[in-house]
Amino acid sequence: MAVHIIKDNYGKSRVRLIKVAREGAQHDLQNLTLNIALEGDFDAIHTVGDNALCLPTDTMKNTVYALAGQIAEIEPIEAFGQRLTSHFLENNQQVSRVVIEIFEHGWKRMKFDDEMHSHSFVKGSGEKRTAKITATRANVTIESGVDDLIVLKTTESGFAGFVKDQYTTLPETTDRIFSTAIKATWRYSEPAAATDLAYKSIRESILSVFANHNSLSVQHTLYAIGEAIFEKFGEIAEISFSLPNIHCLPVDMTKFGQANDNRIFVPTDEPHGLIEATLAR
Repeated sequence: MAVHIIKDNYGKSRVRLIKVAREGAQHDLQNLTLNIALEGDFDAIHTVGDNALCLPTDTMKNTVYALAGQIAEIEPIEAFGQRLTSHFLENNQQVSRVVIEIFEHGWKRMKFDDEMHSHSFVKGSGEKRTAKITATRANVTIESGVDDLIVLKTTESGFAGFVKDQYTTLPETTDRIFSTAIKATWRYSEPAAATDLAYKSIRESILSVFANHNSLSVQHTLYAIGEAIFEKFGEIAEISFSLPNIHCLPVDMTKFGQANDNRIFVPTDEPHGLIEATLAR
């Protein structure tokens, strides 16, 4: 029986890195997790066990540390990812495509008496800045994003007029808590557009629309965020969202002899609604 390989890749996952930039007494910190995947001429590795064209995944891990050490300052994860893809392509002719995924974990500088400490940090929330760099010798595509950006608003959100059948128990509401953990990924039309300023501005726009939009559903707000980003940032070609609906359910206060005037809620993690969409111009 003839067997052929349709598609394959291999690499190193969850490479962890902490980098410290020491500029005098003022230090900066970067905490990354990286996934590396290579595609190329690897059939012989599978079919006959010939490792002549196999770059060890341990070498990939070491490359992350070596290239991080080449530059003293903290660099945007998109730039670091491009340096990594270029290195693997330039030094391995058997590699035709490299995909680098990077997750940046936030740390906040400690603050005492309204002054930032020079070299002490506290771990931030679960929010992560993300980047995915896909490179061949002919093309580079960069996607930036944010993951687990947990937000909540206490009003200007409702959900009514939905389909009802014999199993529907959810009441309509025009004033509810709206909470979600935003995962957003956007693709730049040109790699050069993937800057720190662009990332920070897009993140701020996501938060601004969420806070100020009169939401009739999670889908309604998702679309409004995407629409605003396309209007403001011409360099964005496509954006994807994944928004779990973190339900905050009103507590029945009548059992305590009280009325619940939309003030007391219980947050629930599971099960939750999940709303996802990809928008393009």
